[in-house]
Amino acid sequence: MALRWDPIRDLLAIQQRLDRFAPGNAGWKPPVDLHETADEYVITAEIPGVARNAIEIHFHDGRLTLSGVRQARSCACEQFHRVERGHGSFTRTFQLPIPIDGDAIRADLRNGVLTVTCPKNPDAATRRIEIT
Repeated sequence: MALRWDPIRDLLAIQQRLDRFAPGNAGWKPPVDLHETADEYVITAEIPGVARNAIEIHFHDGRLTLSGVRQARSCACEQFHRVERGHGSFTRTFQLPIPIDGDAIRADLRNGVLTVTCPKNPDAATRRIEIT
């Protein structure tokens, strides 16, 4: 039985391989979990190697935006054989469906995990969130 050639599948596989070894200008996307409780939304992002002062968190019009920069690793080696940990800038934006109390948003960075807690409230405001 002969397999049928699917050029789109092959092109997508090639693109995934290229992205793994040479990420484009889009930078990288840290993995994020978003869960909801009765009183709040909690966003957890894995961002090891990102300095606290390299992270920006903004809330406006029901959208929470996380952005930052992870510096490229410097190495005295002649060449890398595998590069899977992204570097450069990232931006993740989340539309939260229920109004959020912007003044009560909290952010915490521990062991490379950023946790942003967004309490629900019908009176939302715009502000920059400080990381503790």
